[in-house]
Formats: sequence, C-alpha cells, structure tokens
Amino acid sequence: MCGIVGYIGHRDAYDVVIKGLQRLEYRGYDSAGIALYDGEALKVCKTKGKVVDLEKKVQESITSNGSIGIGHTRWATHGQPNDTNSHPHLSNSGNLAIIHNGIIENYDSLRKELKKRGYTFQSDTDTEVLVNLIEDVIENEGVKLGKAVQIALNQTVGAYAIAVFDKRKPDEIVVARLGSPLAIGIGDNEYFIASDASPFIAYTNNAIYLEDGEMAVVRHGKEVKVRKILNDSEVDAYVQELQLNLEQIEKGGYEHFMLKEIYEQPNAIRDTYRGRLLADKGIIKMAGVDDNLDRISKANRILIVGCGTSWHAGLVAEYIFEDMARIPVEVEYASEFRYRNPVITENDVVIAISQSGETADTMAAIKLAKEKGAFVFGVCNVVGSSISRETMAGAYTHAGPEIGVASTKAFTTQITVLTLMALKLGKYKGTISASDFRLHLQALEAIPQKVEKLLQSDKVIKEIAETYKNTRNCIYLGRGYNFPVALEGALKLKEISYIHAEGYPAAEMKHGPIALIDEEMPVVVIAVRKGHYEKVVSNIQEIKSRKGKIISVVTEGDTEVKELADHVIEIPETIESFTPLLTTIPLQLLSYHIAVMLGKNVDQPRNLAKSVTVE
Repeated sequence: MCGIVGYIGHRDAYDVVIKGLQRLEYRGYDSAGIALYDGEALKVCKTKGKVVDLEKKVQESITSNGSIGIGHTRWATHGQPNDTNSHPHLSNSGNLAIIHNGIIENYDSLRKELKKRGYTFQSDTDTEVLVNLIEDVIENEGVKLGKAVQIALNQTVGAYAIAVFDKRKPDEIVVARLGSPLAIGIGDNEYFIASDASPFIAYTNNAIYLEDGEMAVVRHGKEVKVRKILNDSEVDAYVQELQLNLEQIEKGGYEHFMLKEIYEQPNAIRDTYRGRLLADKGIIKMAGVDDNLDRISKANRILIVGCGTSWHAGLVAEYIFEDMARIPVEVEYASEFRYRNPVITENDVVIAISQSGETADTMAAIKLAKEKGAFVFGVCNVVGSSISRETMAGAYTHAGPEIGVASTKAFTTQITVLTLMALKLGKYKGTISASDFRLHLQALEAIPQKVEKLLQSDKVIKEIAETYKNTRNCIYLGRGYNFPVALEGALKLKEISYIHAEGYPAAEMKHGPIALIDEEMPVVVIAVRKGHYEKVVSNIQEIKSRKGKIISVVTEGDTEVKELADHVIEIPETIESFTPLLTTIPLQLLSYHIAVMLGKNVDQPRNLAKSVTVE
C-alpha cells in the first residue's frame, strides 16, 4: 500500500525512480509523483492515475535530469486521489520534499497549530502537515534535516515510512519508519530507497531493512547512519544479502502476474515443503516448531489471526489442527481481534498469517497477544518482514515474490506450512497414528504433481468463464475443509472482476441464500468425493430444482454430480484434508479468465493494495 522509491548516486535518478515505481505497482495505488534535483532546481511532477501517466506528464512539464530523486505511488487515505493530494509534497518554502506511506493520526491538531504559525496547506493530506512540521523545527530550533525529522516524528502519532529531501543539503535523503516497511539498497557509491527490495534488485543485492522506530541519513559518499527516533541512539546497521532475483519479479512470458503465479503453485508448494517434508523417512523438520514443540503442543487452544486470503488459509488450518493435533482452534479477523477485548492467556498459542509480513492489522494483533503472554508464531512469505521479526518463532512459505494483488500461491503455500505444522504436532502428541502420518506425508508430497495435472484443465475453465463473464452475482458452496475454499473463490471473483459473489457452507444455502437461486444465478459447488459428499449432492439437487446454473468441482471419475451439473471441473484424488490445495486452483483460474474477458486490470484491481500497512 503506497510505494516509496529514492536514489542518490551517479546514475540518472529519473530512470531509477520510474523503473522502481513500476516495480511497486503491484502494491496498489491511485496516483503517482516524482521529485528530482539537478543541482540547481527541485522539480516536482505528480498526477492522478498510473505511472505511465506520470511518465507522460514528466515529458510534458519538467526536465528529467538529476542524480537525486524520490518517487511515490499513493493509495488514498486522507483526501481524494487527485493531482494535488499526490506525493511528493513540498514545504511552504519549497525547500523540503517528502514522500510518505502510512497515516499520521494527530495530523489535524498539528495542522491547526501550524496554521496559527502562518503555514498554509494546498492538499487535504496528513503528509503535507508532516513536511511543514519538519520545516518548522528547522526554522525554530536551528537544526539540520536529520535532527529536525527526529524531533518532528517524536511529536506525531501514527504509522509511517518517509523519505525527506532538502535542496539546501543536496547530497542526502533522510528516511524513517514506524509500522510501514522501508529498505535501503547499498550499491557501489550509490544508495537506493524503497518500500521493498524489488525496485533496486537489478542494481544491488545488499540492503538494510529499517526496524520500527528507526531512521537513517542516506548521504552520498558516506556510510549509512541508522539511529533510534525516540532517543537518537546509534544503531548497528545490518546489511542483508538478498535472495531475490530479477527473473522472479518479471512476468516470464505470461500475460499477467496473477496467471504466472497460479502456474507457479506446483513449484511454490514444493519449495515450501522442501527440506521440511522427508516422506521416505517419515520425518517433518521445522526449526520454528521443533524448538518450541512442547510449548505449542501443550496449548489450551490455538488462535489464528489473518486478513483476507490469509484468514481463509487459517480457516482451512482450523480443520487440519483440530483433526490431526486435537487442539481447539479459533480463527479471528486480525482487523477485529484487538478491538473486542479478546480473552488471551499465557497458555494460548497465536498463529499470525500474512503474505507480506507487513499487514498492519495482523501486526497489531501480534503485539496484543505478546502483551497478554501468549506464544506467537508467524507464517509469512517475505524474509526479513516485520512479522517475521516481531513473532517469537515462525515459518516462511517460500512462495517467492507474489506481485499480483489477488493472492494465489500465498494461499496454497500457507496451507502447506500449516499442514506440516499440524502433522508434526499430531505425531508428537500421538493423536495421529504412525501409518496415517506416513500416508499424509506421501499424499502431501504428491500434491504438486496433481496441481500440474489440474492446470491442464485451463481450456475447460476458460470456456466456463466465457459462459458466465456477464453474470452480476455468483454463489460459492463448500462443506468441511472446502467451505473456506468457497469463501476464497468468491473473494477472488470479487477482487479482480468486481462481480458480486458470496461463499457459504453448502448446508446453509437453505437457510437464506436459496432465495437468490433462479435461472440467472450461477452456483459454484465444491463436491469432492470425500467427507459429506452425499449431503452436497442433495444441495446440488435443490439448486437444480430451482433452475440455478451449476458449476461443479468434483473428484476424477465422478458420475453422480456430472449428471446434475451444467459444467464439471475434475480434480485428482487425494486425502480429504488436502483437497483445498486442489479445489482452489480452478476457482483461481475461473476468476482470472472472467476478469480478463471483462477487460479488468487483473494484477492491480481498483481500490486494492497488495500490502495493507494501514488500518
């Protein structure tokens, strides 16, 4: 959510910043802007719309030379998405330029105070308040930019990642973070600043990730100095070698990142269990679980927190943990968790799930759980992310970069990690037999190959999408392990095609949603030959009798549902608890093809952001 890019060095800053903003488009945004310094003038260009619109406006309005620059993609919080509210923002004097990700919660009181001191404001943003507060500190306390940023931030309440430039000190950019990610790329006599490493991975694989409450002065020709915002104490900056490579964040011949990431799932699942799942030896190795096995296994209950797709993965995990490890599980929306005064004890284990590892609501839930004494375990995809540092233990999913805003491989790899964890706990506690344990390991090891086979159904799914691309509503039904998959399938359709869709437990259809069924209503039913198959068949018959259109996801060789359904997508046979890893694939493809046929921006749906770093 929002993207920050900055550069100081010997290259053309405009090229670096624009390419960096393009790399960050996946985060979701509604406007973009850039500030460049050419040694004489500070040039700012910003616009509502996409980075391509910014490029056109730069060519029309300003020269693009300069070796220092900052750029931003904005997801609107304070003020509408328009040219004026776009970043960068300048101070009243025009000397300071700032880009900002996050929310300054006390901006209104600060704004009123600054107005009393003669400051004026052009935008509705909290960011313009912050840049003028920094300028006010410089003018009234006679300090340099770095110190002024520190003093100003100690007067603010909220979350932020910022980069500030002062044209009177044209060899440095001051950066800071609290609650929003920020990385500094270390090049050869050059520095890069970004919300994540993707904008500078083509130039360097060395980076410093600022921790919460830290700031840094990034000065050309000097080492980066990192300090605590609260007390100005110096911090030893850890330079991390990045494992990311450029090929991972390119489309690789696919039309969209989302399609690429759907097709990456066989390898993503393999990479997630690689080195952990040793099926031939009957072993699961997970350092984060192994080191805390006794604590986790003796939990009175497990609380799982997440948002969106991660919440759906948690719902699948609820079935898996209770079945295999016999530990009570509750799944909570992270966004609601801390506001309802939850009952948490030292005997609870909290599992926090987030693809980005930066989700603000999930971070807040983690902090609350830790305050209450619970053991907190993180499941995320991004190495070095805030959640990976804030939790007491955890496991990475190893899905690789997920650029498409609508999660796909994050969902299946999160389920894979949580399944491994549940199996390991079940074996340790003796709640799963040795033979069943080995059977599950072998079945999980076979999942990637079955996903590969399932992806060959893409042509059939595309034909179904063509039939229903103009529908206005859709219902998804599933039971047991596949109820969360119904929720996830409906979410995917909503996210990228903007078609209204709802997921329900199949048995709940007759308690209300059945009123919606008519010949215009497509109903996607997950009817695998496991669990409550006969019950789902009965639900299908109820839909059929009301002339609803039935799209069914069934197990290979099914004949009963095939006779009732208008369309059938077959999945390979597997253990019931692993069916969500397969049934979700056709639903991802169905949503993708419908969205493409409708001409939607699949990778960057309107109003959405990949990493939601504000509440």
